[in-house]
Order: sequence, then structure tokens, then C-alpha cells
Amino acid sequence: MFQYRFKRSFSSDPNLSDTIGDRLFDLMEATFPGLNDLAECGRKLGAPWEKASTPFIRFHDDVAITHVGVLEIPMVILGQRVTVGGIHGVATREEFRRRGYYREVMEEALEYCDQIYETLVLTTPEPEYYLPFGFRVVEEYIFHVQCSSKGNVDGWRILDFSDNQDLTLLHRLLETRAPVSHVVGVVNEKPVFFVNEGSRNLYYAEDLDLIACIEIESEKLHIFDLVSPKICSLKDILPRIPQLITEVIIYFHPELLDVENVQVLPHKLEDTVLMVRGKFAAEGEKFMLPPFCKVLGRGDCVSVLKPIYLLVLFYSNQKDNITRYEKNKQLIFKEF
Repeated sequence: MFQYRFKRSFSSDPNLSDTIGDRLFDLMEATFPGLNDLAECGRKLGAPWEKASTPFIRFHDDVAITHVGVLEIPMVILGQRVTVGGIHGVATREEFRRRGYYREVMEEALEYCDQIYETLVLTTPEPEYYLPFGFRVVEEYIFHVQCSSKGNVDGWRILDFSDNQDLTLLHRLLETRAPVSHVVGVVNEKPVFFVNEGSRNLYYAEDLDLIACIEIESEKLHIFDLVSPKICSLKDILPRIPQLITEVIIYFHPELLDVENVQVLPHKLEDTVLMVRGKFAAEGEKFMLPPFCKVLGRGDCVSVLKPIYLLVLFYSNQKDNITRYEKNKQLIFKEF
């Protein structure tokens, strides 16, 4: 059976989606059921996943059997703007697993990234798969704040992406966003955010010019991300929630939220760990990699029916920008 490799950026070749897009997304949908719907949501919102990705693909005849994608994401790490690359959408067709194709394509992708980026990071529930590649585990943390807040007004509205004004507003805020933390934060990133968050409710406070990725569980507020040109304090957010809130859980370092008496706890988001290879300036600090950055990763090497999120990011010392955080969709991954 004829075999060949493929490596080219979607963004550098406008015809690429037409020539290999269907075959690639067929592989992705087989490995990550529901991914095509999320990718289509990103396209409708104006930031196609494939426009931001450099695919590494192995084919058998005309069938894509293994894929590793590389994204670039602008970040702030310890106050410095850096360019981070993300490996995502790692997949191998079930009938071609256990033949070394995943390792072969991943090594090719990492060789490419090592020429550009100083640091690689990933999240996984199976760290043993990455130790041989030189990755090490770095602990992440969440931040608890006790409070007693009963807002009198509903200061939020849900964005309507069928409304062009709301869509324009979302693009503006993502393009001009301040990092939610200067320890580890994200700026001016759209494709990953739209794929992971485009099908969720996003809440907008007009007077703050802020989009919040939040969930409320009884009297507990979970804050996953804040998208705004200026990060406001927690005291500005709570009065706009018209119910009693007694605890806030923050999924990023809260130094910009003006909070006190913060309880810092080690945390594994969806039972995953962060792994790092090479330089990572925030190592040893209390932080969490933005959950929305934990983009689709390996669907071919974890236990059957175990929901995980895998991300590989690559940190560079170039002074560009990159991605922020969020809560991910659960996807069922299959055994490699």
C-alpha cells in the first residue's frame, strides 16, 4: 500500500482545505466524535481551525491515518510576551494503531517545533507516554476565595452570535484582550477559543466591556476566563450576579482581580497533568494553564472511554502574543 507524508500550513495555501480537508476531518471525526461540529462553529464565527494549523499527516493511499497539528498562540508568561506553539488534534485511525505511526509523526512535528520554540508543554492524564520524549510534570493550581455577595442586578447578557454586532464585539475583545494574568495569560487568540467556547454561553457586561467564561454551581462561582481590554476586580464582577455567592474558584492566577485571603490548591483539570520540555519561565510559580488552551490532543493512546484533553504548547522567546484559557468539551478518546 502506497504511503506518503504531508506537511504544509493551511494558512499558507488557501487551496489546502479543498485538497485534503475532507480526508483530514474524516480522520478527526472518527477519533474525536463531535469535533467537526466544533470546527464548523469556529468557521461560522470567523476563525477557522484549519487556517491556524500546520498539519503533519501520514496517508495510506488517499486515506489520512495519522495527524499531528501545530498551532501558534500568543501568550504572556511572567510579564513577557512570547510565542507559543500548540500541538493539537493528534489522531491515528484505529486499524493503523500500534504500528509506530503516532511516534513517527509526533517526532517529525517536534523536530519542526524545536527549530522555532524554546519550550514545549502538554497536558495529559497519561504522563508516562511523554517521559521518553523528555517531558516532565509541572504542578498546576486553582485559587479559592470565600465571600458573601448577593448582587441586586443582573449585569450580564448572553452573547448572540447570530447577531453581527455581538460577533463584531467578540472579535474586538479577543483582538484587544489583556492577559487575565501576567503569570500565565493569553492575548489576541481566536481559533482555539472559538472551537472550545463558541458553542457555550458567553456573558457580556456592557459597563465593564468584559466577556466572562463562568459557571455557577449552587452558591459557588467558577471563573475560567475574562476577555476584556482591562481586567477588572472581583468586586466589580460579583455585584452583577443576582444571587448569593459564597465561594469563588478561579482557574488562573488572580493577581489582577484584587483579592485577598486566597487559598491556593494543587489541581488536576479533568485528571490531567501539565508536562514541560525545555525552558518554561513560570515553572515553580502558582498558576494554571488556561483551560481553553487545552485543545484537542491524543485520541489514540489512552484508556477506552476515558475523557481527557491533551494540549502540547511550544513556548518561544519571540515577542509576539498568545492564547488564554478555558474550560473544554469532554471528548471520548480511544485506545492506541
